[in-house]
Amino acid sequence: MKYASCRGSVRDQTFEDVLFSGYASDGGMFVPESIPQLSREAIESWSKLPYKEIVKNIISLFVSEEELPKDHLNGLVEKALSRFEHPQIVSVAALKDGLNILELFHGVTAAFKDLGISVLAQLLEHYLNKRQQHVTIVVVTSGDTGSAALEAMRGLKWVDIICCLPRGRTSRIQELQMTTVIEDNVHVYRVDGTSDDIDKHVRPLFTDKEFAQTHRLMSVNSVNWVRIMVQIAHYFHAYYQMCGDCNDEVNIIVPTGGCGNITGESRTAF
Repeated sequence: MKYASCRGSVRDQTFEDVLFSGYASDGGMFVPESIPQLSREAIESWSKLPYKEIVKNIISLFVSEEELPKDHLNGLVEKALSRFEHPQIVSVAALKDGLNILELFHGVTAAFKDLGISVLAQLLEHYLNKRQQHVTIVVVTSGDTGSAALEAMRGLKWVDIICCLPRGRTSRIQELQMTTVIEDNVHVYRVDGTSDDIDKHVRPLFTDKEFAQTHRLMSVNSVNWVRIMVQIAHYFHAYYQMCGDCNDEVNIIVPTGGCGNITGESRTAF
């Protein structure tokens, strides 16, 4: 599988290239050059699988075994999802009148971003260990991204993470989640202004290519393909919980801000 910028000027990128990239040089987001097609038999065979097995299968569609051997992939996903408190990791709660809620809040910080970023963290550690390289992740957050990223990256050998949150503009719970992660590789700062104000000062660090490369800066926001790739599994799992025989349509309503979650859904059509 190769990846290209959605704006078309950058092509033929490997998964490892994309993992360590933010925006492409033409300003676009990296996406697969083609979307895998599943047979009816494959779709039906997945219907009895637990969530984490679906995650493994989804990743294997977008990452070749030459790039990431299956046994390594399985171990990374198992480790990434080991801290979720619910045995199913992602569960469905049935309400009245046929309404169901997909519960994505069973991770350490109770944010759905725990799912994608936890897997991203383990993939980063795997490839960084192979490269024997260190990266510095810079996160500007209004709340849940920072919490999820800090928990996922805490203690990793090859990663330092710097998190900037707006003073007095996140919930008390989220601020405590970020400011009480005590690890040598975690650095958290409260900054005056909104998250947009902070971002105006952080963005030039990434647009200065020489600076970014020298300090090996990277981002784990929703432009990173790995987060979107993992989120595809949410929709397979939700569908199977509602329609185990795969013979009906399911309507899914997605609350979304920056459209990262709904982008995962847009890659899920069957």
